[in-house]
Amino acid sequence: MAATHGDTHRATADRILATRNLLTFDGRGPGRATEVLGDPTHADHIAVLVPGSDTSLDTYARFHRTAAALYKAAHRTNPRTAVIAWLGYQTPATVSTTVTTTTRADQAALQLRTFIRQLRGITPTSATRISLLCHSYGSVVCARSAPTLPVDDIVLLGSPGTAADTVAALHTPARVWAARGSKDWVAHVPHTRADLLLATVGFGTDPVSHAFGARVFDAADADHSGYFTPGSVSLANLARITLGEASEVTRG
Repeated sequence: MAATHGDTHRATADRILATRNLLTFDGRGPGRATEVLGDPTHADHIAVLVPGSDTSLDTYARFHRTAAALYKAAHRTNPRTAVIAWLGYQTPATVSTTVTTTTRADQAALQLRTFIRQLRGITPTSATRISLLCHSYGSVVCARSAPTLPVDDIVLLGSPGTAADTVAALHTPARVWAARGSKDWVAHVPHTRADLLLATVGFGTDPVSHAFGARVFDAADADHSGYFTPGSVSLANLARITLGEASEVTRG
């Protein structure tokens, strides 16, 4: 259909996705997809990646690379590892008013909760660890979902805030981690929040601040798109969190 309508870029992206292991796919509009690397039905450790703004089927190759990098890093240590790239919501544009509110995150939270519950239902045992790795605006999605998510770890990467003032306000038993690289422009985003009549604007407390209370880990000089760069300090720590090796994570 994309080719018929002259959208050669989308047609190419769709053909590549057709070769991947997909749990879900919706080619309408910006598109949605859930890709699996590894076998979650036999995994001891599962990482679910939740992307931030400007992620769509048209930019999916970038999202796939992050998932593949984490899978390779974690699988090297424990082959019973799976990584899931969850593009299960319509992400906001980076340059838009939508990206400054929780509206899209609130809409996505229901889908993420449903997916995680379904995922938990197919894991081999209740001891299988599930980690949520949430990048940029995706960290707002994870925070809005947190109170009812049966996960072991929630990781906030390059987060502009979560619309919660503290980890305690997330109402989750999961361990909450946060990291921001020294070259990440999100450090310059004002950490304020205002509850307006129809929406909450801004996301409040900086997740890597002492006041927030997350376990801050080292992301070295990662920029906003560099947390999953192969060979990086950040990726090594993300693999350790995925594998439940909390004591091996280098703190920031």
